[in-house]
Amino acid sequence: MSRKPSTAIVQYLEDKANEIRILSIECTNKSKSGHPTSCMSAAEILSVLFFNEMRYTNDYPKHPSSDRFILSKGHAAPGLYSAWCAAGLFDKEKLLTLRNIDSDLEGHPTPRLNFIDAATGSLGQGLSVGAGMAYVGKYIEKAATERIV
Repeated sequence: MSRKPSTAIVQYLEDKANEIRILSIECTNKSKSGHPTSCMSAAEILSVLFFNEMRYTNDYPKHPSSDRFILSKGHAAPGLYSAWCAAGLFDKEKLLTLRNIDSDLEGHPTPRLNFIDAATGSLGQGLSVGAGMAYVGKYIEKAATERIV
């Protein structure tokens, strides 16, 4: 049985989804590169997961008890970066460096960043990575939950 969120929570999540959309458009527009429409289609999912479901801390995103998020459609990385920006992990100024030659924010997620668990791109390889992480989480670590989009 699912729980129905309050009107205030729904409005908050809609506002966060719109913030993710706006940030995604701003950073892809500034970089003149990326896939903004892929980000738009993931905004509600990112909003609900990042602002209502997932357990994490901005101080230590890869903490063993933090939930894991795998963006299998890695070309929507600007949307993921925008969600982390909206969550306060880093500021908008950093987000607007997307795809700059000296930027850590590349066109696809890369685990060298402290908030990315798997490099992804096309072909949905994130699903198999996430399944492996879920197995480890269930049978070995028993702490985090994996979310795969």
